[in-house]
Amino acid sequence: MAEEIKAEMVANVLNVLVHEGDPITDGDTVVLLESMKMEIPVLTESSGVVTRLAVHEGDVVQEGDLIAIVE
Repeated sequence: MAEEIKAEMVANVLNVLVHEGDPITDGDTVVLLESMKMEIPVLTESSGVVTRLAVHEGDVVQEGDLIAIVE
C-alpha cells in the first residue's frame, strides 16, 4: 500500500534527501523543510521505495501538499 507523505505546514523545501527509486525505511528523513528559521525533518512512516517525488529544493509547500509517495 502506498504512503502519501504530505506537508503539515506552509514551509520552504530546504533539502531533498531522497530520489525517485531510492529504498527507504520507517523513520528515514525524506526532505528538510524550513519555516520561521526552524528546520523540520519530514519522516516516512513505512518502508519501501520512493515512487514519486513531488517537490524540489526551493519550492514552497502549503499544508496538505504532496511531498512524496512511498510504495
